[in-house]
Amino acid sequence: MTKALVLFSGGLDSLLAAKILESQNITVEGLCFTSNFFDGAKAKKAAEANGIKLRTKDISEEMVKLVKNPQRGFGKNMNPCVDCHTLMIKLAAEIAEKNGFDFVATGEVLGQRPFSQNRQALKEVQKKSGGEVLRPLTAKLLEETSMEKKGLVNREKLLDIQGRSREKQNNLIKEFGIKEYESPGGGCLLTDPGFSGRLSKALQMVPDLKTEGIELLKKGRIYWFKLKGSPVLLVIGRDKEENGQLRKSTKKGDLLIYPEDLKGPVSLLRIFNQKENIFLGNKKTEIKIPAERTYLSISNEFKDTEDIIKTAAEFTGWHSSQKRGIKDKFNVNVS
Repeated sequence: MTKALVLFSGGLDSLLAAKILESQNITVEGLCFTSNFFDGAKAKKAAEANGIKLRTKDISEEMVKLVKNPQRGFGKNMNPCVDCHTLMIKLAAEIAEKNGFDFVATGEVLGQRPFSQNRQALKEVQKKSGGEVLRPLTAKLLEETSMEKKGLVNREKLLDIQGRSREKQNNLIKEFGIKEYESPGGGCLLTDPGFSGRLSKALQMVPDLKTEGIELLKKGRIYWFKLKGSPVLLVIGRDKEENGQLRKSTKKGDLLIYPEDLKGPVSLLRIFNQKENIFLGNKKTEIKIPAERTYLSISNEFKDTEDIIKTAAEFTGWHSSQKRGIKDKFNVNVS
């Protein structure tokens, strides 16, 4: 029996691609890639609801390298969609070959995304990935694949959808018995303007930023400084959940700063590229919280650890409105 590996996001298009192939008695398995920028929660939920076997693969390291140097550049934000699709097709082809699948398929639609799903981009992805791919939703508008020529797939039962309208896809929901699917878009943080701004700044400060550093950018309020020439990231929790996440995100050399008496934000202070542990031992520090926001007047270059701790505590306290203009003690704990 023919076996197909379908790149699976949990959205309607990837579901339809899987169901179209299943209707031809092809055994289908979904493949979901995960990274710092997208997870597999939606794919898992949709796969379980629609009876599709799903495998996942973490490509965090590959995606970080790609974001730092995309050959085809970015889309509207920091989304290197063409290079990302090329990477996914390449890896999917390798997985398919190792696990006895006959071909790889996706839910891509010609013209649905002007940057990454135009005819030229689809051809380029296939050429650079080295892996042939079937696109069931739009196959009749593209050149015939070897899978169709060999009779593994009946081309006449594939579709000719193109453009951004989803009317045809919506009409197929009932026909294929699709029970649950995720709305299109919003699954990748690299398409988010806010996160893209954070990531761009972070890569300017720390060009060799690793995956654990990128994870911190997804939490709290972000501020950057320098201490003795080394980049320093201050992340301030915005609620109880983020405070807990920051406590769990520390690694050796990080500082956790939080008020001693009143409830308030927790801050994580991390120095990058430090050759030695500058912060030694836990301490308490008492400071007066600024009554007004004065961040723009504060130098982002520090030569003394006490100064940067004091500033980090001021920032932390200011984000608790009841502390503004008063003195308070802060715990400073070294991981």
